[in-house]
Amino acid sequence: MDPESLFSLHDHLEMLSRHDDPLDVLERTVDFEYLRVWLVDGLSYGDSSTGGRPPFDPAAMFKILIMQAQHNLSDARMEYMIRPPAELDAVSGFCARRSHPRRNTIRHFRNRMTETGTLMRVMKAFDWQLHKKAYIGMSRQIIDASLVPAPKQRNTDDERQAIKDGESAQDI
Repeated sequence: MDPESLFSLHDHLEMLSRHDDPLDVLERTVDFEYLRVWLVDGLSYGDSSTGGRPPFDPAAMFKILIMQAQHNLSDARMEYMIRPPAELDAVSGFCARRSHPRRNTIRHFRNRMTETGTLMRVMKAFDWQLHKKAYIGMSRQIIDASLVPAPKQRNTDDERQAIKDGESAQDI
């Protein structure tokens, strides 16, 4: 991948897709449009006719929370991870950095989902979709696949029987 190329970002994204990018796997596995109805209803999103900045897409914000939990990222780190690269700004002709959620927005979204009880309902639907596609969500699991030789048994058959009978090591 040539870093000076105009298409280097596109090439990089294609390479990620070929190697099962976690975002692509998540998109193929979970129907976020199904969850969008629950999110909009639970968070009481209005029609924004009263003015103000329109809210970020609730399904996209939920994806951010999923990726944040999956990779154990802080709000500040997640803000950094979803910020578009500078090359994208130059190609698109506008400053895309202003259009992504900041750390406070992510925190506020998570807190609002928790306060309204939406997070629990949407996570149940999210887990149901994962289970339906034969995925099991597991967190904080440490799996050690190294091979370690088992300790060799050095006791004779008579000594093992004496241990089972309750004799002390000094008596044996």
